[in-house]
Amino acid sequence: MIEVLSSTALATVQDMGRTGSLRWGVGTSGAMDKLALAAGNLLLGNESDAAAIEVPVFPFKLRFDADCAFALTGADCAAKLDDTPLLPWWVHQARAGQTLTLGLPQGGAHRGSRAMLCLAGGVDVPRVLGSRSTQLRGAFGGHEGRALQRGDVLRAVGEGQERRTGFGLVPPSLSLPLQVDDLPAVRVLPAAEYLGFEESSRAAFWAGAWKITAQSDRYGYRLDGEALRPVAPMEIRSHGIVPGVIQVPHSGQPIIQMRDAQPSGGYPKFGTVIEADLWRLGQAPIGSRIRFVECSWDEAVAAQDEVDAWLARVGRMVSLHRSAPQVN
Repeated sequence: MIEVLSSTALATVQDMGRTGSLRWGVGTSGAMDKLALAAGNLLLGNESDAAAIEVPVFPFKLRFDADCAFALTGADCAAKLDDTPLLPWWVHQARAGQTLTLGLPQGGAHRGSRAMLCLAGGVDVPRVLGSRSTQLRGAFGGHEGRALQRGDVLRAVGEGQERRTGFGLVPPSLSLPLQVDDLPAVRVLPAAEYLGFEESSRAAFWAGAWKITAQSDRYGYRLDGEALRPVAPMEIRSHGIVPGVIQVPHSGQPIIQMRDAQPSGGYPKFGTVIEADLWRLGQAPIGSRIRFVECSWDEAVAAQDEVDAWLARVGRMVSLHRSAPQVN
């Protein structure tokens, strides 16, 4: 068991997302950095859909009430187990009574904004519509359909089981770097209404840096930059959207739909951040600036192949480590 000791961390239980329910008006939810979650589950030998705790606000503190192996991925947040500093992207062992503290994210140019705490076997909460992810707007899934609060107690499926610990990996921000002019970048496919915007606005979108404003959260990132101007006013009926879609309201300042996005919307669609880069966007801190890189469908598919290949290498590394003789 673990007990949450923080009162305002806005942490939630998330897995890889709730698929297959968009037709009922239910969004996908899931981890903002799915690559960090996938890697953490691989490091622990968990099932690929095991749920973890996503932490976006620091400091965050919890106490282990039972022995439990865990992995910290995502943002490097100067974690400590009691008074012992912990490596990020690493597998650790906690004993009953120990306290885990996640501090402010570190890392300079590679600083993330969300830590993923993966527990042995995954966080044990009920599945709702096929997923353990928290859907905040609908108030279901996860732990009572809400962000974690001080005093909440959660159980790990594999608590008390001994797991191989003391190893980790190089994070994808270093293994799969993508920057433009020293700023984090994500690749974007032009969308249905892209050509309905002025040529100068289209050029400015790719050439400029965009600030992620304070009006950003798991539902969407509101950006600040040179306003995108349509060739003529566009009135569009509401239609299906997915995480990554970049919509442009009347203000001309884009909104990127994120993991808790509603399943439909009526603003013009300028582009879509490719699935392979949504983890990069999920780690971009509020107030930071990002760049966009235009890509083709084939390039988007190749980017996903690169991510899948990285995860496959992680899986092989973990298998080799777990099969090696234990050194005492």
